[in-house]
Amino acid sequence: MQQRLSLVTLAVPDLAAVRRFWLDGMRWTPFLEAEDEVLMIRVGEHLLLSLWALEHFTAEVGTPQGGPGVPPVTLAHDVASVEEVDTVLAEARAAGALSVTPGRHRDWGGYSGYFVDPAGFAWEVAWAPGPVSDVVLPGRPPAS
Repeated sequence: MQQRLSLVTLAVPDLAAVRRFWLDGMRWTPFLEAEDEVLMIRVGEHLLLSLWALEHFTAEVGTPQGGPGVPPVTLAHDVASVEEVDTVLAEARAAGALSVTPGRHRDWGGYSGYFVDPAGFAWEVAWAPGPVSDVVLPGRPPAS
């Protein structure tokens, strides 16, 4: 697994309020939006902040683990193929991940699985064809 972070995903209880704060209040520019589901903002050359409505987060990732006060968050590592998702998940299992959820095709058009690192943080490993991969994968040409 390459040493990099692709997306920081924060599950939020009120996506409309968060959208107003970042886009209207802070004047950040959206990269990708799915109404009432997710708002992505480019925050680095190969880094997106993904603000995900809590109900959609828990439907895919599950109920956050860890106890009271721990925010529902995943760290994402995007890769260039379905096969690479499976390879990284196998590497995580071999390295001692607390749990591994196998990759599967998702409603949003990609393929992803999850592992929980020894500190209890959930990592998504994803192949996300289209504009998200164009931003977060090194070596991709910038979108015009």
